[in-house]
Amino acid sequence: MLGSSQVRFYNDNGYLLVEDVLSPDEVSEMQSAISELIEQSRTATKSDAKYVLGGGHSAETPQLRRVTDPEKYHPAFETLRHHEGILDVVESLLGLNLRFDHGKLNIKEPGGDDAVIEWHQDWAFYPHTNGDMLAVGILLDDCDEENGPLMVLPGSHAGPILDHNEKGTFTGATDIRAAGLDNEQAISLAGRAGSITLHHVRTLHASKPNRGDRARLLMLNSYKAADYWPIL
Repeated sequence: MLGSSQVRFYNDNGYLLVEDVLSPDEVSEMQSAISELIEQSRTATKSDAKYVLGGGHSAETPQLRRVTDPEKYHPAFETLRHHEGILDVVESLLGLNLRFDHGKLNIKEPGGDDAVIEWHQDWAFYPHTNGDMLAVGILLDDCDEENGPLMVLPGSHAGPILDHNEKGTFTGATDIRAAGLDNEQAISLAGRAGSITLHHVRTLHASKPNRGDRARLLMLNSYKAADYWPIL
């Protein structure tokens, strides 16, 4: 469970980093599961509902960038979404009555400019009846500034929902200057393997390219309060 100061920090800033939630053995198990998914992706020839492939992907040199809903394809990810330590943290912020919303595994390879994520708010993708939803980023290897960590803009969850359209077309990205914000205000959520990040559904966030020498493995599981319903 989180302490009162951590809950207050999350409520004030819209994000939180909690270290050492997964054990080294659990991290190793997840890394092995990712290796299996990468191997399976060798037979894929284009991106689809399961895989997002990077440029130059082939059976010889797989370039797997994302697995959507990996809990459907490997038991390790199904176990992870029920992880007691993670759920204890989430319950501290959203209460005991929770629902799992969705998961995605992001693999950011060194030099992979196609894995850059522009500034956005998750709310723009799935608006709901209240703000009781968050994403848990599970660091499955050590991530420093060179590896393109998740970046957040503190307090942006309390600001406006920004426009994520361009000329009437939804782009999934926004201009943070519309809210009087800029990159200088961004906080990078780097950390060691086994740590987790949490960000509010309205928190502005992004990530840079991986300029390091190792992949950045990040599992994102989103949870919501039981009374959080989609606006259709």
